[in-house]
Amino acid sequence: MAKIFCIANQKGGVGKTTTTVNLAAGLAQLNQRVLLVDLDPQGNATMGAGINKAELKSSIYEVLLGMADVKTARVSSEVGKFDVLPANRELAGAEVEMVELDNREKRLKDALAAVDAEYDFMLIDCPPALSMLTLNGLCAAHGVIIPMQCEYYALEGLSDLVNTIKKVHAKLNPDLKIIGLLRVMFDPRMTLSQQVSSQLEQHFGDKVFKTIIPRNVRLAEAPSYGMPGINFDPASKGAQAYLAFGAEMVERIKAV
Repeated sequence: MAKIFCIANQKGGVGKTTTTVNLAAGLAQLNQRVLLVDLDPQGNATMGAGINKAELKSSIYEVLLGMADVKTARVSSEVGKFDVLPANRELAGAEVEMVELDNREKRLKDALAAVDAEYDFMLIDCPPALSMLTLNGLCAAHGVIIPMQCEYYALEGLSDLVNTIKKVHAKLNPDLKIIGLLRVMFDPRMTLSQQVSSQLEQHFGDKVFKTIIPRNVRLAEAPSYGMPGINFDPASKGAQAYLAFGAEMVERIKAV
């Protein structure tokens, strides 16, 4: 049975897609079978995995609307060694079209159930909004990984996300829980980063992952080459940090 995790944060530009793609690649290097689910209409995770979103025969859009299944829509990331349920701009229309469908919050959960036995991990890259798409991700997942920068505004948004997760847990998905908070784009030279990091550890305790992802230009460059940072420059500090995060995830799941 696959462990299904959402990588979610309603704040944009906090490294959700970078985290999803590199965690998928890191887990694949640890011999885990991984499906990356791109739930963002921008399709950045699809492109970051080396897949041309303009050439897709079908995508997660068709899957959510019942016009295709995961087995026919998924594609393989040759460079990352994991599978991808890809997305493109069509997905933006799914928000409106799903409103009239039955069981609309659980369309993704039902679709992923068909391939559950084929993977060890499914990672869902959510859009930067608490939308119907994000709700589908939260309803399908066992847990949420929250990437966040150590800055003041990030703390403000975190309370909203935690409240949303609690509501989904109470009303739609009793299996849902926060797996952990991942500190990303971390700059140890900034006093504020250190202060916010300490606050997170005090408030969330062992829910804060030990691994810290540094601010790293090689991670930022990798998507333009259609590669996860781990594969683009394995020796970079960012790649090494995501490899360590993958190992920490595997250990954390064993302990659950």
